[in-house]
Amino acid sequence: MPTFPPASAGVAAVSVDAHFERVLAGVAPIGRVDAVRLADAAGRTLATAVDARVDVPAFDNSAMDGYAVRRADVASASPDAPVVLDVVADLPAGSAEDRLIEPGRAARIMTGAPIPPGADAVVAVERTDGGSDRVAILAAARPAHHVRRRGEDVRAGERVLEPGVLLDAARVAAAAAAGLAELAVAAPPRVAVVATGSELVEPGAPLGRGRIHDSNSLLLAALVADAGGVVSEALRVPDDPGLLLEWIEAREPCDLVVFAGGVSVGAHDVVRHVLGGLGGVGFSRVAMQPGAPQAFGALPGGTPVFGLPGNPVSVAVSFEAFVRPALRRMLGHADVRRATWRATVDDGWRSPPGRRQYMPVALAVRDGRPVVRRATRGGAGSHLVAGLASADGFAIVPEEVEDVAAGDAVEVAITR
Repeated sequence: MPTFPPASAGVAAVSVDAHFERVLAGVAPIGRVDAVRLADAAGRTLATAVDARVDVPAFDNSAMDGYAVRRADVASASPDAPVVLDVVADLPAGSAEDRLIEPGRAARIMTGAPIPPGADAVVAVERTDGGSDRVAILAAARPAHHVRRRGEDVRAGERVLEPGVLLDAARVAAAAAAGLAELAVAAPPRVAVVATGSELVEPGAPLGRGRIHDSNSLLLAALVADAGGVVSEALRVPDDPGLLLEWIEAREPCDLVVFAGGVSVGAHDVVRHVLGGLGGVGFSRVAMQPGAPQAFGALPGGTPVFGLPGNPVSVAVSFEAFVRPALRRMLGHADVRRATWRATVDDGWRSPPGRRQYMPVALAVRDGRPVVRRATRGGAGSHLVAGLASADGFAIVPEEVEDVAAGDAVEVAITR
């Protein structure tokens, strides 16, 4: 097993925010665009602005099941003195009939059907006797009562969606209503994930002395997919600098490389040795717990590369803090950070002074308020991978806080 010279010299101590800014400065939108049908657009990132091609609604239509009337005809209507009108048309949604409603007449109309010419209000069926040939109107109508006006939602040519938004159900529906059949979306970044360590074996394989099952490659692959990327390669590499360098030089085309393990100052930290020899990659000791050893930069040719610590909780925290925002920037998102929510702490814990702590927490709701507690008794221990299964997110404890007490409020990034 090769050993390398001490690496403590040249490892910068930086804040979380400083490393975050360095990461964002080192990535850019990849610029590739896919055209997809609306049915396939959910979960993708919009690449170009969407303007309405039609007015929404496209025509004046009824907001209620009832009767389209001339408001002047029913101005005096009341339950004690109903106004009786002749029903001259029956208008379901989708009807193309446009019969003129003359004085003394009405049209039975369903929700969404076009308002017929001459009518200027709709009386809900509950305010009538429900007649089919003649109808007794039991209430007066206000101006444009129950009428949805053409273009009151959006006019043709107006902006509906801005680029860089994640397309969810509501945004896809808005694009459909605005007259589009497909959307231009950002192509997903291609990400190679590499778990390093001679101790790693295939999940499910027998464990020899000192060996562990590789969870990092699977963890990273799932996190990449959840962040909107696609995995170009997922592999594990032993602590062999020749093999690692061989893979770097022959890797599949990708937009980002993420290593897990081998970036600290240990005698066998092969990723640090190999990437440091290539130039273009900086190594830092970030003031955070877990996940202090970090590497970021570019491989020869310009592909951005992350080196994350190898313990699984550190991998998850580092991905959340740095890799996920980078992927969102590569997808074209303007807001790359995950939203955080205030929650009350159910149990207390210690936080290391001078370091930003990311505590895996389980979320509950008590008396209508969000409450969090540590996902495992071991707290933020970087090796507690099984505890991640119980975590709904991370409580983010500021650097100046050393004690988190029950009843305190904390910011929580919800990850599931």
